[in-house]
Amino acid sequence: MKLQSRMKNPAMIIPEAMQAIQALNAATQQGGVPEATLALVHLRASQINGCSVCVHSGASHARKAGETEDRLATVAAWRDAPFFTEAERAALALTEAATRLADRPDPVPDEIWDEAAKHYDERGLAALILMISVSNVFNRLNITTRQVAGAWG
Repeated sequence: MKLQSRMKNPAMIIPEAMQAIQALNAATQQGGVPEATLALVHLRASQINGCSVCVHSGASHARKAGETEDRLATVAAWRDAPFFTEAERAALALTEAATRLADRPDPVPDEIWDEAAKHYDERGLAALILMISVSNVFNRLNITTRQVAGAWG
């Protein structure tokens, strides 16, 4: 089966949209959350949504930034893997809850929020929420138009 996209990514067709998304993505770096944690958040949201483009590019960027294969290979099973800090686990739990909004009546329960708030201040929480959101935007653009992993270089 030959994989082929339906069209270019919409944010590439409307460059102002890509600029806005990239600016939002860059802004997440200003919240004091470690780059590795933000990369794991992006990767986990992309795994949940089944965005092969973002899983591929996210893992590739994380590797270049020094992320280990053990962590990349087990981020989908972070609860049972010994490679993550408590702060990272809180960020990943928040990622899963905020990405799967329709899965339960209280999408982001206080227990998940309170655990994240133990590890991140308000600016850090803002960065995490923005990273989760921008990851979901990229996922939806890529999945809807059937972008092909690795096709962008």
